[in-house]
Amino acid sequence: MGRMKVVVLSDTHAPRRWKGVPAAVAGHLRGADAILHAGDVCTAGVLDELTSFAPVHAVLGNNDGPDVAAWGAPERLELDLDGLPVAMVHDSGAKVGRTARMRRWFPSAQLVVFGHSHIPLDVTGDGVRIFNPGSPTDRRRQPHGTIGLLSITDGVLLDARIVPVT
Repeated sequence: MGRMKVVVLSDTHAPRRWKGVPAAVAGHLRGADAILHAGDVCTAGVLDELTSFAPVHAVLGNNDGPDVAAWGAPERLELDLDGLPVAMVHDSGAKVGRTARMRRWFPSAQLVVFGHSHIPLDVTGDGVRIFNPGSPTDRRRQPHGTIGLLSITDGVLLDARIVPVT
């Protein structure tokens, strides 16, 4: 397939914070091969909107309602992105012991995508890389709203970046 471009989102909190795809986010979504949403979408319409750019994989967040579950978002998800085993969950639990816990929860994953804290994070430990894209629309105490960009080829994560969109 060549290089797979994946856009990672979390905590969009529509419609209070997300009124539609922000222009800075749309620029990254164009040309994406897949979109991962790590929960707190809040309305399934956001997922429908994102599918106009690329296939979407999403998990349920603590603020997501029955419509997001009905859309098809489970609490945990494991998938293969061009040969790379990836897992998704909204809330990864306490900061202390997080990589070890993600390794226990998802023993075969090389990358675990999560959200909930709105704090961007990219850490490797206990044989797993964990990645939180932050939030594009609800930055809380962070200097910018952020998203994640992954580049994958033949089961190898070539690049993972957190980029500001505000």
